[in-house]
Amino acid sequence: MKTVTISASKTYQIHICNNLIPQIGGHIANLVKGKKVMILSDSNVWPLYGESVYKSLHQCGFTVIQYIIPAGEASKSGENYLKILNFLAENQLTRTDSIVALGGGVVGDLAGFVAATYLRGIAFIQVPTSLLAMVDSSVGGKTAIDLQAGKNLAGAFYQPSLVLCDLDALKTLPADVFNDGCAEVIKYAILFDSELFLHLETYGLDFDREYVISRCVELKRDIVNRDERDLGERQLLNLGHTIGHSIEANSAYAVSHGKAVAVGTQIITAGAASEGICSADTFPKVNRILKQFGLPTETAFDSHAIAEAALRDKKRANDTISLILPKRIGECFIYPYPIKDLESFIKAGLAYANQSNPR
Repeated sequence: MKTVTISASKTYQIHICNNLIPQIGGHIANLVKGKKVMILSDSNVWPLYGESVYKSLHQCGFTVIQYIIPAGEASKSGENYLKILNFLAENQLTRTDSIVALGGGVVGDLAGFVAATYLRGIAFIQVPTSLLAMVDSSVGGKTAIDLQAGKNLAGAFYQPSLVLCDLDALKTLPADVFNDGCAEVIKYAILFDSELFLHLETYGLDFDREYVISRCVELKRDIVNRDERDLGERQLLNLGHTIGHSIEANSAYAVSHGKAVAVGTQIITAGAASEGICSADTFPKVNRILKQFGLPTETAFDSHAIAEAALRDKKRANDTISLILPKRIGECFIYPYPIKDLESFIKAGLAYANQSNPR
């Protein structure tokens, strides 16, 4: 088993190996004082793993209740948030009790925000079942729900007590959902690690699961330990996300997060290439690897629509918005880009990508 330790406002461990879900009760029993647990899951994941998690917790002496939401981004809503808070209160969970987030990023974000605010904070354990959640959203303490104006606009920084990444869960992921998570894996390689990028180029979708997931978690750990509250270098982790979130919003979330981030990464890299910011080989490499992993590199939305939605992004500050731009594979930087020039930058990126993107 590979274990990575986060030392932020709370110290906790991320365990990465096979066969963790059937053993979840033992892991949690060593961490929490209370004997009541609510499992929050969704309609896709609960039929696969709910019984196993319930049985393990019950065998370790926990009283277990469950709350199942419909799968999909639409469930990360204020309405569901309040319903779950009321459900916890009705079932008399106390400050010593806990929540288990069993699912992907939507479940983890929602469960974390509930845990952060119920009784002013109770323990929660992340059990990510998607690749995207394992390498990114389950680690680092960002919790949130969506508002009508945009994604993740209400939330809190609240660290989990434990993260259990069971590699066996990846076996039940549809190929399209697995590929979706690869966008975040590729993001970490572009940001910080040219050797990781080379591994992904070499092995494609057959990459070493434990090595790659552990490496992504280690890279995120280093950033979170230094900048837990996203005031400086943690913003680097938003590579491709400002445009990606805009594409998600424009599509009414019909475009998944990973696919939107892939397109966002393509446009940002193309924009950097068009301005001579990145090395000559950066855009071709990014373009090739996104295609290699079955991820999209084009969008139906124009520069105006993308820029307009991007202005509601959390990374906006006064008349600038923080764009994450690559210099080369393994090195990126934060650029406070003028709001007035954002649409022109996106337009240039779209044009450059269109000219340089072989079909």
